[in-house]
Amino acid sequence: MESVLSKYENQITIFTDYLEEFPDTDELVWILGKQHLLKTGGTGPSSDAGWGCMLRCGQMMLAQALICRHLGRDWNWEKQKEQPKEYQRILQCFLDRKDCCYSIHQMAQMGVGEGKSIGEWFGPNTVAQVLKKLALFDEWNSLAVYVSMDNTVVIEDIKKMCCVLPLSANTPGERLHDSLTASNQSKGTSACCPAWKPLLLIVPLRLGINQINPVYVDAFKECFKMPQSLGALGGKPNNAYYFIGFLGNELIFLDPHTTQTFVDTEENGTVDDQTFHCLQSPQRMNILNLDPSVALGFFCKEEKDFDNWCSLVQKEILKENLRMFELVQKHPSHWPPFVPPAKPEVTTTGAEFIDSTEQLEELDLEEDFEILSV
Repeated sequence: MESVLSKYENQITIFTDYLEEFPDTDELVWILGKQHLLKTGGTGPSSDAGWGCMLRCGQMMLAQALICRHLGRDWNWEKQKEQPKEYQRILQCFLDRKDCCYSIHQMAQMGVGEGKSIGEWFGPNTVAQVLKKLALFDEWNSLAVYVSMDNTVVIEDIKKMCCVLPLSANTPGERLHDSLTASNQSKGTSACCPAWKPLLLIVPLRLGINQINPVYVDAFKECFKMPQSLGALGGKPNNAYYFIGFLGNELIFLDPHTTQTFVDTEENGTVDDQTFHCLQSPQRMNILNLDPSVALGFFCKEEKDFDNWCSLVQKEILKENLRMFELVQKHPSHWPPFVPPAKPEVTTTGAEFIDSTEQLEELDLEEDFEILSV
C-alpha cells in the first residue's frame, strides 16, 4: 500500500519512503543527473497505510467478481505461470495510479461524495457505494452494481437494472423491464431477460449494536456456502478484513495490512503480480468478535445465477425468525421510485470526472445504513 501518490506518480520512483524528510517546497531536487519534483499533489497522502484497509478489502471483493466474470469461478492463480490476457487487464484496473478505474485514488476521491475526506477510514457501506459509482465508468467489465438499502434486496429493481434492452427494440427508449412485466402478467409466468448484465450484489448489514447478535451467526455462515458468494467486508473498528469463508465458528479472512511498494505496468504491458496475492496464509477469528457492521458480496454472471441465489436466500436466510435481511419481489410502495444508475453525461473520462469534487453532486449520495421512515 506504500507509495500511493495522488499526483506525479512517475516523477518520484525511489524516494517515496523519505518524502516527509524533505522540505515542503516547489523547487526541483537534482539527484545523479535527474530532476525530481518533491511535491506529490499538494497535501495529498503518499500512502494509504493507516486508513486504506477497507478500500483494499473492497478491491479484493471486486477483483474476485471480475475473475468470476472473465475467467470463471474455478480459475486459480499459479505462481510463475503465464496468465490469460484477461487476468492482466484485471490487474491493471487496480494499479495505484490515478487513471486506473478502481485504483486507491479513484476510490478515495469518490468517497468525498460520500462525506469521507481523503485519508479518512471508510466503512463497508461507504465502500459499496463507491464501487457502485465507479462501475458506471467501467465499460470493459460492464457490471451492474446493486447495493441494497434498509436491509432489503428488491428482485424487481435488480431485474430492471440487469436486463439489457436489445438494439432491435421496436420502440425507441422502450424499457425491457416494462415489456417483461407485461409478458409476465399476461402469461402468469416469469420471463427471462434476452441479455443479462453481470451483477455485483452488495448487501450492507448491521448485525447488532456493539457486537454481532448470535442469532445471525448461522445465516451469516450460510452466505459463504452459496456458489455466488464473494465473501464479506468487515472486521473491527478501523481495522478491516476481507472474509472469504468459515471453519466451525471461526471466520477465514485475508488481511490487507501488509505494506507493499508501488507496482506499475512493465514495458511489455504486463504487471508483476507477486504482491497482488497472499504473502501469508489466511487468518481466522471467532465470528462473535466480528464488528456488527458488514457487507456481504455476491456475483451473478447470468440471470439463472441470480434466480438460484434468490431460491437459496428464501430457503436458508428467510427461514429464520429474526431475518438477517429481506428479499422482496416488488419495489416497496413507500420508497422513492427506483432508477437504474447511469453514467453522468460528461465528455471526460471517469478519472478526470471525479478529479473535481464539485461534480460528485451529480451522483446520488447515500449515508451509511440509511433507514427510510415509513
